[in-house]
Amino acid sequence: MPFQIRWRIRNRLRSMQNLNPARIVVSSFGVIIFLGTLLLMLPVASRDGQATDPLTCLFTATSASCVTGLILVDTWAHWTLFGQVVILAMIQLGGLGFMTVITLVSFALRRRIGLSERLIMVSTLNLNDMDGVVRVVRHALMGTFLIEGTGAVVLTLCFLPRYGFLKGLWRGIFHAVSAFCNAGFDLLGTEGEFSSLASYNGNPVVLLTIMALITIGGLGFFVWEDILRCGRDLRRLSLYSKMVLSFTAALILGGGLFFLLAEWDNPATLGDMPGWKRVLNAAFQAVTLRTAGFDTIGQGNLRDSSLAMSCILMLIGGSSGSTAGGLKTVTVGVLFLTLRAGLAGREEVTLRGRSISHRRVMNALTLTLIVAVIFLAGSMIISLVDDVPFLSAAFESASAMATVGVTVGITPTLSLFSHVLLICMMFLGRVGIMSFSIAFLARSKYPAKIKYPTMDIMIG
Repeated sequence: MPFQIRWRIRNRLRSMQNLNPARIVVSSFGVIIFLGTLLLMLPVASRDGQATDPLTCLFTATSASCVTGLILVDTWAHWTLFGQVVILAMIQLGGLGFMTVITLVSFALRRRIGLSERLIMVSTLNLNDMDGVVRVVRHALMGTFLIEGTGAVVLTLCFLPRYGFLKGLWRGIFHAVSAFCNAGFDLLGTEGEFSSLASYNGNPVVLLTIMALITIGGLGFFVWEDILRCGRDLRRLSLYSKMVLSFTAALILGGGLFFLLAEWDNPATLGDMPGWKRVLNAAFQAVTLRTAGFDTIGQGNLRDSSLAMSCILMLIGGSSGSTAGGLKTVTVGVLFLTLRAGLAGREEVTLRGRSISHRRVMNALTLTLIVAVIFLAGSMIISLVDDVPFLSAAFESASAMATVGVTVGITPTLSLFSHVLLICMMFLGRVGIMSFSIAFLARSKYPAKIKYPTMDIMIG
């Protein structure tokens, strides 16, 4: 073999060893946020023709790129068409992942996907290995544009009577992308600033379409691929996909029933609605808290028990490898299975005759503890700094940490310190605590060669 070829192969292997896909993913989100902030600061992006202050631009760019939905200024009332296009682009890039969109260019140019790009795609989609990753990404891109396009057509038809063709079309496209990517940004400020979908809380077509987009986007691309592989025979689905679908259905049905009962006679939310409308909006509340961020009933009017349940649903979030945030459904499922095993006195965590590895259980516990600590710390800090009720601060913290975007209405009134804290929580919630730690913290590459003696300690 010629020396130059051997030299190139050796350099290629060295570069692959030094490649940290998670660090690239984290950095790509940082680049998107930075560029989006600069574009939103341009005078052409705001309706008054003046440059928007950097904090508002940074907060909006972070919220859009991390598909959260928390805002300091109303999207329609403050931003021009240019600013709205920038926000929509960040939502799409943030929802799919920057490197996934870059892969689309490779597909268009018929360029071969290299090993380094495959590793980055695995990290972006939170997959376990590279087996079929290019196929998964291709189907994810095709499915995304097909589903968003279908949703845009339906929503456009609903918006046409009120806004006309061009404005209705733009709103249809914007809300379809925002819903599928679980972002929660809206362009309905003409009905009242920060009103979200309140003016459409009696329109079943709009709400059911938004709910379908949120749910499909939150299932995860791996589940899509699994359903596509199995066709109509859902019994052939992998155990992971069955867990995702089961927990998703349970959270939507259970959450919807809870809000229906808790808010049934609350005149500020569901109390003054007819029965069918209460059921529809209770179900929408359970779906939108799965990291979407749209609002139809006014979160600030919820009872304390509903606010607490909302925080729980937000922190659980959607599923791995999706546009959603939160702990993820299967993570919480592993925690319940671990609890069941502990109560039964078993050391092995099992489900339907399969054992879940100790490493996966430890990852689930580690992620849950980290999220819980950051959530509680952020809630207490915001409550102390801005002198707001703890439950309201916890709601905003959960919304930011799980990249949901719903608010009880206090976000625009918070202090600079709290805004910066929410920005950090949104970023951490989107890129993932585990990815962030893999990217920037020292992690052992090899298993420990030293085994320590076991000691007995008292628990409980």
